[in-house]
Amino acid sequence: MQVLPLNEWFPNQDVNLSLIAGPCSAESEEQVLATARALKAKGLNPIYRAGVWKPRTLPGGFEGHGEIALPWLQKVKEETGFLTSIEVATPEHVELALKAGVDILWIGARTTVNPFSVQAIADALKGSDVPVLVKNPINPDLKLWEGALTRISQAGITKLGAIHRGFSSYKKSTFRNDPRWELAIELKRLHPQIPIICDPSHICGNRDLLGYISQQAIDLNMDGLMLETHINPDQAWTDAAQQVTPEGLQGILDNLKPKRESTEDEKFTSQLEELRGQIDGLDKEIILQLAERMKLVEKIGEYKKNNDVTVLQVNRWDDIITDRLNLGKALNLNEKFVRRMLDLIHAESISLQTEVMNQEKTA
Repeated sequence: MQVLPLNEWFPNQDVNLSLIAGPCSAESEEQVLATARALKAKGLNPIYRAGVWKPRTLPGGFEGHGEIALPWLQKVKEETGFLTSIEVATPEHVELALKAGVDILWIGARTTVNPFSVQAIADALKGSDVPVLVKNPINPDLKLWEGALTRISQAGITKLGAIHRGFSSYKKSTFRNDPRWELAIELKRLHPQIPIICDPSHICGNRDLLGYISQQAIDLNMDGLMLETHINPDQAWTDAAQQVTPEGLQGILDNLKPKRESTEDEKFTSQLEELRGQIDGLDKEIILQLAERMKLVEKIGEYKKNNDVTVLQVNRWDDIITDRLNLGKALNLNEKFVRRMLDLIHAESISLQTEVMNQEKTA
């Protein structure tokens, strides 16, 4: 994918491309303008966001004012100089947004999950050079995220970025959406040219956690933040709990500790390389040990096959989980990490033993 660097998207304009802020929903002209004015008064210069079309999980909720709200964003731009950004979910949305002079479009998580919808939007974007951001799909599927970005790229969009907003999970969590940072990191590894903006608002679902997640995003070298900001968040029509006032946003930004990607300190670099060398050695040892483990798994599969024993023994797996989690806890390892690692190893073991069983049947 051919992607222009973020700092080249608007070369002749004074804009902070690392911050997107504004209300979840454009509720009224007064609310949209009041929020923008308050952000301007704080000396912030964000890309201004507001939900014009709001996909809701259940029918009956506020789904946005649609086209009639677009002139409100035009007034924001005229009065404050902010660039504007909205979510689009259909070709009609794209057409109306471009006609209204919206500066940046983004594709939401519910749309990213549907390749047909993404392709329809991509077709509508052809011939345009508007920047487009693609949120990760609701479910943790890196291929869907990559696929959506590729479709938009193939439409000729070179000002292309991603938004990491977390992933839905059936497990109870402190967060509205599981961060699953490893997926955003993998996207960055595969496509380092694509800037990634973190959306702490949708990850947290709770304004009290926004500073914590924002700092994590900075620590992981994300390219910017999208933070929902409302002039009176407690009275917001949608997602009230995760929005902050312009003052609250300023407080979050003031408390962030910026990080550098590298340093010229030779002592630091030397020590870092030494530690990385130790990690490289340990990683290779882990791979070798896993290979030995899988050889034993295959032997166990052969043994079960020859004695007509089922692949899965639930009691044995329960014993393994209990024992290994206790060991991990004693070694101060994160329990969720150990469980996830064991689940991956167990899934591969079951797959390998099942393959051994099938080989017998087809022999």
